[in-house]
Parts: sequence; C-alpha cells; structure tokens
Amino acid sequence: MGKWPKYFNKKLETMRQEELASLQEKKLKKQLKYVWENSPFYHRKFKASGFSPGDFKSLEDLKKLPFTTKDELRESQAEHPPLGDHVAAPMEKIIRIHSSSGTTGQPSFVGITRHDREVWTEITARSIYTQGIRRDDIVLHAVGLTFFVGGLPVKDAIEAIGAAFVPIGTGASDRVVGTAQLLRANVLHCTPSYALYLSDYVRSKVKMDPSRLGLKKIISGAEPGAGIPSIRKKIQDDFECVLTEGLGNSDGAPIIFGECPSQKGMHFCGQEFILCELIDPDTGEVLEMKDNATGELAYTHIDRECCPLIRFRTRDRVTVWTSRCECGRRSFRVRCIGRTDDMLIVLGVNVFPSAIKDVVASLGSRTTGEIQVLLDKPGPAVEPPVKIQVEHSKEVANLSALKHEIENLLKEKLVFKAEVNLVPEGTLPRYEMKAKLIRKLYEEG
Repeated sequence: MGKWPKYFNKKLETMRQEELASLQEKKLKKQLKYVWENSPFYHRKFKASGFSPGDFKSLEDLKKLPFTTKDELRESQAEHPPLGDHVAAPMEKIIRIHSSSGTTGQPSFVGITRHDREVWTEITARSIYTQGIRRDDIVLHAVGLTFFVGGLPVKDAIEAIGAAFVPIGTGASDRVVGTAQLLRANVLHCTPSYALYLSDYVRSKVKMDPSRLGLKKIISGAEPGAGIPSIRKKIQDDFECVLTEGLGNSDGAPIIFGECPSQKGMHFCGQEFILCELIDPDTGEVLEMKDNATGELAYTHIDRECCPLIRFRTRDRVTVWTSRCECGRRSFRVRCIGRTDDMLIVLGVNVFPSAIKDVVASLGSRTTGEIQVLLDKPGPAVEPPVKIQVEHSKEVANLSALKHEIENLLKEKLVFKAEVNLVPEGTLPRYEMKAKLIRKLYEEG
C-alpha cells in the first residue's frame, strides 16, 4: 500500500474542525434555503415548527429543527407517488432510483440526480479507500447489483479509486471461489454473514481451507457483524485476511463511514456533504460527541438535490470516539452496536441481538455462532426468559452443560435471563445479505 496516497481526499480527511465547521455552516444555510423552496414536505415541517431559512445563524441552530423519520418518508411516498413530496428535484433531473425494503415489505424509493451520484461516489470511494482498497486491488463484489445502494454506487466508487471491480452478485459462491482463484483476486466485498457462509461453503463443498482463496482484505457492511470481536476473529482467522467494515444507508448515502486497517472504529467520510448528530434515542436530546459516548445517529444533508433529509433518524445505535486515530484522519469514529428498532428491553435492560451473537460465538468451536431470538409477541419489551435458538457443533457431547454455560454467560455479560434451545449444526438459516437474528412467531398486522 506504500506506493499509493494515504488518503483519497487528504484536504477533507485531515481538515481541522474549525475550518470544517465553517464550510459545513455555509453549505447547510444554502441547503435549508433549497429545501424550503423545493420540498413541499420540508416547507410544511419548517412552518409548523416556526422556522424559516432566515432564522438560521449557526450550526447550533440545527437542533431547533424537527427530526425526520423513516415512517414520514414512507407516508410521503404513499401519498405523493412516485417518490414523495419530500423530493426536491424534478423527475427530469433524476437519473437513477434505488430502493430498500421496509419492515412492512413495501419498498422505499430513493432517487439521485447526476450531482447526487457524484456526491455518493466521492463519499463511498473515500470510505472504501479508508478501508484499504487501492488501485492495484481486484475486488470480488459478492453483493447484489439491483436496487440495493451497496451495489451500483459501490461499483462507481471502486472504479473511481481505480481498483478492478468484479460483479459476481449473490447466490454464486461457486463463482466466488472459481473467480478468486482464476483472477487471483485479493479483496472480497460482502456482508459479514456471507463471509461466514463462504467459509463454511469452501470447507464443506470445495474441501479446501478458506485461506487458500488468497483473499487478503474483506470489506463488509449492511449489518454490525464485522464489528463483533468474536465474528471478526473467526473471519480473519479463516481467510487469513484483514476485515474492515463500513456503515451507511439508502437514505443517507451508500457508505458514509469506513474503518481504517487500524480497526479502531469507522471514520466519518462525508465531511462536506452530511452533518452528523448523536442523539438520545428516547428523548431526542443532542449528546456530546466524545470518546465512548453512545446514542443514535441522525443525518442532515448539506449538498443533496433529489432527496435531501434534515435531521433524519437512522435508528443506528453507535459508540463514538473523537480522539485522533493513528492513521491521521481527523474525523470521529463509530462502532455500530445495533438498530434501535431491533433492540429488546428485558426488565429494563437493553439487549441487542448482535450482542447475544457475540457471546455465543465467543465459545469457539463448541457453537457455530449462529443464533435466532424467538419472539412470541411484538417488542421491544420481552418477558424473561428470552427464548434463543443456538446451533451447537457436531463434536459437542454434553449438550446440557453447554446450554447452561450459554445461559449463565448471557446472564453474566448481558444481564438478562435466557432459555437456550440447542439445535444441530446446519439447522438455522444462512444469509448472503443481512442476517435475520430475530424470528417472529406471531402474526403481524
């Protein structure tokens, strides 16, 4: 990596906070005026809150504006098809439409203009470059190229870096294995769930150690698995690689945060395009960005044409670090704990399914690391004991002892009572995209 520049955009990635804040303030002022004039949705929201663009004086004024939620965007789209009245650009300027499937199964569409595509490419390329991808890399893309914002925008970003992009997609593990060997590819882009799946596939179907594929870097995202210590260790040990993760979403930008090879959290990479706030998920109060602070991320676009969002609640719960990273980047870093809308509350204790998976995976070879939390009724409140299915490895002889050990570990580390049901290896579903750690046993609706 030494022959390539250290940063994708050194000026922005190493800019001092005072200079960056001045730039962000100017761009936010312009963006607020733009949405006031072009988005009926935000014109109504601003008027209802007693705000007009002329009231904006500094970044501190951002907290006076109302939050935007995903439900509001869905309602906007349903009532004002095709894209909703939060859209601020005419259809003739929109060059591409992406989608994410909601919890109801109803797709949520996001449009981009030519300018928005350039912004997405810059942010995403900066994030991927932070993760260590360089011009001489060959990247196997084992993620969908369809509606998913982790598809075509990532292609644009990898090509902007100058690396070779290989569009394999999902459901083609045989092609991943064959192409990795034939092209001598050294990078894999996938979800952490797929990296685990691929490791099992190579061992069981190809009868080969995963490290022989020659993948030296795996970049991942779409779920918090790569930040879970036990999952990270397993993937890195299996492939003998460096695993880094990114974080973004379809409404904000494809990949907004990227983890440098120091692996001490994901750097914010949207400096001149997005403002980030850390808020209390229950009260909405703005929290101070400081080392080890936790809260929910909220995004405000400051350079977006089609679907600009103001104080958008991501539902991503993160831990923050603001101390300087050894890589030299000045932006704050995060580690995603989980989704606030996936969080369970057990007798007042917050429990994230990803944390349960981490505890189970820490038992090494006695479990496969696969779990599913079974819910009899809608959360987040769950009456103990929490029912959890856990896959045990084939060689485990004393299932009763393992069951009690897992239950005790969960009680000790996560402070809740669980009822563990051990199931044989291979019982629980594997996922090439986001893993589903919660199974609802009740009917919704």
